[in-house]
Order: sequence, then structure tokens, then C-alpha cells
Amino acid sequence: MKVLLINGSPNKNGCTYTALHEVETTLNDNGIETELIYLGKQPIPGCIACMNCLSTGHCFHKDIVQDIQMRLDEFDGIIIGSPVYYSAPTGQLVSFLNRLFFSTEKRMAGKVGAAVVSCRRGGASATFEQINQYFTISNMPIVASQYWNSVHGRTPDDVLKDKEGLQTMRTLGKNMAWLLKSIEAGRQNGIEKPVYEPRVRTNFIQ
Repeated sequence: MKVLLINGSPNKNGCTYTALHEVETTLNDNGIETELIYLGKQPIPGCIACMNCLSTGHCFHKDIVQDIQMRLDEFDGIIIGSPVYYSAPTGQLVSFLNRLFFSTEKRMAGKVGAAVVSCRRGGASATFEQINQYFTISNMPIVASQYWNSVHGRTPDDVLKDKEGLQTMRTLGKNMAWLLKSIEAGRQNGIEKPVYEPRVRTNFIQ
């Protein structure tokens, strides 16, 4: 079992990384393999609605989004981390997630997901909610913790002083490991993923 952790902060080893690392360490301690990726500081193009991905299964841009789309079957869980930018995830991360999820919705189904947010003071709940929307539209179970998955601080050292936030990260890691193991145990005992009806799409019209 393997979990992908995505650091959506422009600061590679900043507050978001500090929170994600706490989750990652707990997952590893509970026998779950992990991979933490950093999106970097370069711009990530947004979706241009070309629909090419619907026939190929991946975005036409040859970048980190396409790389993860091609490797998606390696991962049983996804944790998305972001700092708060005006009560929202970073624009770079949103572009990444829009393209990642648009063409892979069916392949996301059944993977477990979690959001992790870091902020200096406020905006964490709105950011947390926006990231969770990617999971709830893709048939992905969301892993909870003892509190909303956020840490507070202006610097990584501040985050390390947020004892409740770090404990929330560790609890998240334990809950994700438990859920992944439970899903695998169910699969080994003949409990398969749901078979969904053909998708019905309606428009809101007068």
C-alpha cells in the first residue's frame, strides 16, 4: 500500500512540508509506503478544456501532472497539502488538481484522500473545504482526524510548536493507515469496490 503526498507550497521545506512530514512519518511507522512530491516554483498551466485527456487518459502537457496521471495506479491514497492564500489553496496547486482529476475521475474512485492545510492565522477551513471537493466528486473516501487537518504558524519552527496541530497530523496518519489496511483486508475477503451506474449528467435549465 502506498500513499502520495503532494506539497502544494512554493516553499519546499516550509510549514506545509512540516505538516505533511508528520503525517508521512506516522504512515511509515504503520507500514504504509509513501512518496512526497514537491510541485516546485515554476508555473503549472491550468486546464484549457481541450478534452484531449478524455481519449488518452492524461493531459497533453508533458509536465508533473502528466507524470502523476501515468503513475496513478501506484497509489492507494492521496494527501494534498497547501498553505492558505486568501482563504484558498495556492493557484499552482489548483491548476495541478484541476488537470489531475479531470481525466482520471474513474481511476480516483476508491482511493482514500485527505487534505492538509497550513496557515498563519485564518482561512484554513475554507482552504480545507476546497481541497476536499476534489475527493467528494470522485468517489473517494475522505480520512478524518481528531480536528480539521490544519497547522498554524508563520515558520516551520512555529508549526513545530503547534502541539495540537502536529497531533492532528499523526492521528490523520494513523486513521489513513487503518482505513487502507481495512480496505485491503476486505478485498482479500472478496469485498470488491462498488460497481456504479452509468453516469447521468443534467444541466440546470429554465
